[in-house]
Amino acid sequence: MLKGINPILSPDLLATLRAMGHGDEIAIVDGNYPALEHARRLVRLDGHALVPVLDAILSVMPIDDFVADAIFRSTKGPERDTLDPVHEEIIACCAKHEPDRAVVPLLGPDFYPRVKAAHTVVQTGEPRLYANVILKKGVIYP
Repeated sequence: MLKGINPILSPDLLATLRAMGHGDEIAIVDGNYPALEHARRLVRLDGHALVPVLDAILSVMPIDDFVADAIFRSTKGPERDTLDPVHEEIIACCAKHEPDRAVVPLLGPDFYPRVKAAHTVVQTGEPRLYANVILKKGVIYP
């Protein structure tokens, strides 16, 4: 345990977040996502829901402000603008940490390749479907 660090952030996840560089992406996915198949690097956080994991990561990781879009979410199948309750929670969590950044919906054909290219995939125990997020890491300014 560390002071001021959310205990959801496991040693492996903290090391991964620290090792990532500017522009690297991390995907946080639900328990049904084929993470092992899609991940270059996989961190498992079984037993934790997606939104608390997202909140913990956003508490320490800066979001890229050099690009127009840096936070993405999966969609409910082909329904780009449909918001399930989990999507509303994702948007609210991101707004708490990054109030000036939009959460951009990505359809499966755009979302899956981006996860496969991500630096790391964090698989949660989230049981709700379509509960997946991609974050692009930013910088800490001097």
